[in-house]
Amino acid sequence: MAATGSRRRIFFLHGLLLLWGGVIWARLFRLQVLDYSHLRRRARNQQSRLIRVRPRRGVIYDRRLHPLALSLPVESVFAVPGRVLHPRAESRQLAAILHLSATDLRRRWRAARDFCWVARQIPAAQSSQIRTLHLPGIEFEKESRRFYPKGRLAAQVLGYVGLDGNGLGGLEYSLNRGLAGKAGRELVEVDAHGRVANIIERPPHRGESYVLTIDQYVQYIAQKELDHEMRISHARRGTVVVERRDGALLALASAPNFNPNHFARASSRALQDGVVSDVYEPGSVFKLVTLSAALQQGLATPQTMVNCQMGSINVGGVTIYDHARFGLLSVTQILAESSDVGAIKMGLRLGPRRLYRYIRDYGFGRRVGIGLPGESAGILRPPSQWSGMSIGSLSMGQEIAVTPLQVAAMITTVADGGLYRRPQLIRDRFHGDPPAVLPPFQPSPARRVISARISAEMRAMMGQVINPLPATGWEARLNGYSVGGKTGTAQMVLPGTHAYAANSYVASFGGVVPLSKPQITILVVLDNPIGLHDGGTVAAPVFRRIAERILPYLGIPHDEPFSLPAGRSGYELSQTGKGLPPKPVRPPDVFAREAQAALPASWGAAQTAPSSSTVVVDYSGGPALPDFSGQTVGQVAAYCARYNLVPRLYGSGLARAQSPAAGAHLMPGDRVTVEFSRHPRPPASPHTGG
Repeated sequence: MAATGSRRRIFFLHGLLLLWGGVIWARLFRLQVLDYSHLRRRARNQQSRLIRVRPRRGVIYDRRLHPLALSLPVESVFAVPGRVLHPRAESRQLAAILHLSATDLRRRWRAARDFCWVARQIPAAQSSQIRTLHLPGIEFEKESRRFYPKGRLAAQVLGYVGLDGNGLGGLEYSLNRGLAGKAGRELVEVDAHGRVANIIERPPHRGESYVLTIDQYVQYIAQKELDHEMRISHARRGTVVVERRDGALLALASAPNFNPNHFARASSRALQDGVVSDVYEPGSVFKLVTLSAALQQGLATPQTMVNCQMGSINVGGVTIYDHARFGLLSVTQILAESSDVGAIKMGLRLGPRRLYRYIRDYGFGRRVGIGLPGESAGILRPPSQWSGMSIGSLSMGQEIAVTPLQVAAMITTVADGGLYRRPQLIRDRFHGDPPAVLPPFQPSPARRVISARISAEMRAMMGQVINPLPATGWEARLNGYSVGGKTGTAQMVLPGTHAYAANSYVASFGGVVPLSKPQITILVVLDNPIGLHDGGTVAAPVFRRIAERILPYLGIPHDEPFSLPAGRSGYELSQTGKGLPPKPVRPPDVFAREAQAALPASWGAAQTAPSSSTVVVDYSGGPALPDFSGQTVGQVAAYCARYNLVPRLYGSGLARAQSPAAGAHLMPGDRVTVEFSRHPRPPASPHTGG
């Protein structure tokens, strides 16, 4: 019996051992075969992590290589929840530094097993505080934050960048592929003691940098004057285009605008670039197209007399009334007086097909293509879709929708030899640091629309819009420069209808200067100004204020006598013969100060910008002023005339004192005071310090 019980116990023990071994083998099979891939991934995630290293985004410069958009190095904090040992304590410490909710942090950690962002793109001071805590499971990733050192300057042109480093608007969006570069890869490994080692598997490749045709000074003046007029006129929206004769766009200003360093606070209207996306009926500015086409086709000359029928005409069964009861007007007077009836008669002479062809040749009905997203082609229906009165409406700038950029290009074409050049915004691009000298600007190929002779006749006619008094565009007159242009006052169409609003207008003025040899085109468009609303009253003064500040800066010489303001020395005028430009206003860099304020105070100077020029607008850059000591009055005056400086010369003989001192960098229009004497200056006393 005892032997039988002993055998039973042995069999039972063997059974237990076999069962235990089977369980172990089943568990090993599950771990080594069934769950192998899952467990291997978990181990890899616990011990190492492959991080995408974002490249340094390219810089966007203005035409003088002042940075308008650049990226600054920052750090972001992330957590590996599985390695966080004390979630409650660690979340409280992080929340206190980052001004977050500790409860929200713990909730996010529970939801994410392997990876969870704690805070993105934090200031250096916060990053340093977190590092000193040595919190398990809390790691850092290098990133970059996009910074716009000029703040609101050219905000709609530049656009903005999201937290993921991708452009969301403006050139940041359309050029994102080139600006972004190629990402690298970094392997982060953790040993058994929790020590972190970083291994770069593939370095990132920096993005391309772009040079724009925009000039930050011209852009500043355009934006400043537009903002000023918006406050006065209470217009709903405004745009300014400044274009050089070769198609280079020096300024594209829109209002309202925004600070791209805080783009999330901006309204949807402020984020849109009205220069390329807003469409409107141009009104009388469009008469430049109609009249130049009629002249080119030989249907009229500037002196041809046209019966304007005392201010009314019937087209397609609809009577169109002029703003005044004009009788006989020459073609020149039709433009100067902005006669709708006169323009319609020229359009009728052209006929639908020829008028449509010239409208297309001037670039309407198609996108200009300067690289900005959201650009509109406008609205232009082919003649097959015109009604009986369409030719009359189009002749005076109705039944067509255009963008400010298209209108500016048309004005440049009409006034500058009749050659259409596509406007350009992007001047150059390169990798790495900017070159010491940029290659010459390459304008787009020219396409002839009207002959040089007709262009010269149109310039003379555009001059009659400004002079003599009382001309419709007399508010655009400049001291020392001839001006030609055209006013526009178009009624706005009621939304969802074909009727025009009684008290809503788009006021505009587009002009070229100097008229004798056009160098610059400036177009001002104001959407629905309150009170005074005609282009000659509200838009032409903006043109004048912009032109009188940027022409001296651009070094464009006078083509008419310059009248000195009261209190100026007549000697200053006589030395140059052509007169001197008014001194350009050195703007307080409001936009740059706003941009600097966008950075947290805890960011160090080394982080805010690679150099001071990225934060402070530098408008110096002319030749260094020489030491005039011993030079004659004539020599000093000749130097000042050469560099467009304003000399204040006192005495006679040889120069013995000057202000500013030698070596100063001045801008065109700056004043130089020099004192002359026939007697040598006595040496300075060593006791008085000279």
